[in-house]
Amino acid sequence: MPLVEVSHLVKHFARDRGLFRSGTLVKAVDDVSFSIETGETFGLVGESGSGKTTTGRCVLRLVEPTSGRVRFRDEDVLGFSKSRLREARRHMQIVFQDPYSSLNPRMRARQIVEEPLIIHGLGDRTARAERVRQLFGLVGLDAAHLNRFPHEFSGGQRQRIGLARALALNPSFLVLDEPVSALDVSVQAQVVNLLMDLQQQLMLTYLFIAHDLRLVEHICSRVAVMYLGKIVEMGPTSSLFATPQHPYTQALLSAIPIPDPDVPPRRIQLDPANIDRNAALREISAGHFAAV
Repeated sequence: MPLVEVSHLVKHFARDRGLFRSGTLVKAVDDVSFSIETGETFGLVGESGSGKTTTGRCVLRLVEPTSGRVRFRDEDVLGFSKSRLREARRHMQIVFQDPYSSLNPRMRARQIVEEPLIIHGLGDRTARAERVRQLFGLVGLDAAHLNRFPHEFSGGQRQRIGLARALALNPSFLVLDEPVSALDVSVQAQVVNLLMDLQQQLMLTYLFIAHDLRLVEHICSRVAVMYLGKIVEMGPTSSLFATPQHPYTQALLSAIPIPDPDVPPRRIQLDPANIDRNAALREISAGHFAAV
């Protein structure tokens, strides 16, 4: 049984709504379905505005879906009461994209990491302090810097603080919302390696949201490609990268830079007119689906 199962998820936003106008409907997430197995890293890719982040936030109910179903450990997340959702949040956490804005600049690093423990009433002050020190060590930070403010850390260190905060409650499922896109390339590899090590060490399951396809190919076992709120292709990473079926996936993969300067680029220009928005996913090969 999958750890996370998303079925026909829909999220609509009303844009430019006013007192005397109804506004327009934006279909940010439009009938999205996928499942994530325990211990898996499932990638969700697509360009900006494709609905990746909204999907991840709907799964955790940080954004309330318009319709659909989300099951976690075979429980209906969308049917949880406020108290049950609060309890479930101990097992489902998120690491945000921007470490510069996701940390409270007025709180010390120690307070940021300790905050989830206080909210959920876990441990006394001494136990919480020890847990914070453990978490700092777990993500590769020096406990001597616990009393520093976020601006005193580098971007990579701030993202590690955000990761320590997410791990404070011993979750089993993490939504990683482009966790390294705001970091320097030299730091990205360190954070990615840390995420992979922690997954093995703590038996974590990841929903990895990204637009860096090379990174997704490196760490994800399965990938879903989103285009204008829909999943247009999904399958094992090796199969999807080797034989992309959907025109959007083909265009997306053709944009990956080729390291060899002697190999001419083969950039595919996407023609939206060639895409059938109503096409259903069908199985192309074992576990590989495409809306073609």
